[in-house]
Amino acid sequence: MTAESVSLHPVVLCVGDTTYLDYGGILAKRDGYGPQGNGGNGLLLHSGLAVEPDQGQPLGLLWQKLWHRQHRAQPPEDETPAQKQQRRAQARKVQRARPFDEKESYRWVEAMTTVEPQVSPSTRVIHVFDREGDIAEVFEQLNGLSHTGVVVRAAHNRALEQDPHRLWEKLEAQTIAGYHEVELCETKKRKARTAKLAIRFCPVQLRSPVRLGEDSQLQVVAVYAHEVDCPEGEEPVSWMLLTSEPVTTLEQAQTILRWYTYRWRVEDYHKILKSGCQVERYRLAAEGMKSLLGFLSVVAADLLRLTYWQRTQPESPAASVLNSIQIQVLKAKSSPFPKSLTIAWAVEAIARLGGYLEHRRKTPIGIQVLWRGWAKLHDLVEGWQLANQT
Repeated sequence: MTAESVSLHPVVLCVGDTTYLDYGGILAKRDGYGPQGNGGNGLLLHSGLAVEPDQGQPLGLLWQKLWHRQHRAQPPEDETPAQKQQRRAQARKVQRARPFDEKESYRWVEAMTTVEPQVSPSTRVIHVFDREGDIAEVFEQLNGLSHTGVVVRAAHNRALEQDPHRLWEKLEAQTIAGYHEVELCETKKRKARTAKLAIRFCPVQLRSPVRLGEDSQLQVVAVYAHEVDCPEGEEPVSWMLLTSEPVTTLEQAQTILRWYTYRWRVEDYHKILKSGCQVERYRLAAEGMKSLLGFLSVVAADLLRLTYWQRTQPESPAASVLNSIQIQVLKAKSSPFPKSLTIAWAVEAIARLGGYLEHRRKTPIGIQVLWRGWAKLHDLVEGWQLANQT
């Protein structure tokens, strides 16, 4: 369904990220879950979220992959340090010898190859990845795709073909083309602020690793943005972005930067999945959990789309995000209701279904109450449909 809707756009972004779902508290039914960092036990979920490229409005899910890591055999209790070193060296050797499509990093390429045939050739899909997606196979794969591009934040100071400089040195030597301001959201390491970025860009050809063969061509454009006038005590923002898209003007470079900032939408999506839909609170066997996640993932995408519509276009018609039956149900449960049925009205009506209190209207609507209201709306819609079939 999302693939059909994005085909109405000439360009759409597919922002990707991986999140860890921790079910370490499950003492039974652990088969099908796998190890994670810091002793966790659970699943890994990679999401490809469709985003409109001009305003950053989420459109829905284009692709997801769910998997778990295999438990490793426990080492012998009497293992010596030398034996431990030898065992780890052997494990690294086996890991390097694995085919690429069997490695976790394959998910970045898999997203590209899976999404392209689902979307109309008239729509160019730009995948936006953070530093985990900076692998040579991502850029090499572009040579075999017709309407797919990438924006990837570089993690490696790569060597360049026929150039004595490495990536960072090459871009730092370029003239500043202009400046661009971006809004930075608050994280554990920084406060929210507006950052002024100096922009440099130029085409580069990355040196292909031996594993890809001599004929591999990794031609991209590098857009380097470094914060100026950074507040005291804060770490300056510095992004090296590699893209398949043409960048010959400051405006095009600013577009690439804006697209990269929309990558945070998928982090918001995973946050809704965890804090709103509370996927980590369930205690099911792995197969049942995977089935439930298939449902909750779609619900979380709907909630993300709804909340962004409310933030950016609250006075738009409710029909922009809800179907006619959903609106009829909300009208029946909301009395009185305004003459103009807007997205703002719809969100508040859904929140009331989830327990939002009328006298606390000055309190922001939380994602958990919105999730409860959305779930109840689905139940009411199903009941309405069954009643009208008889």
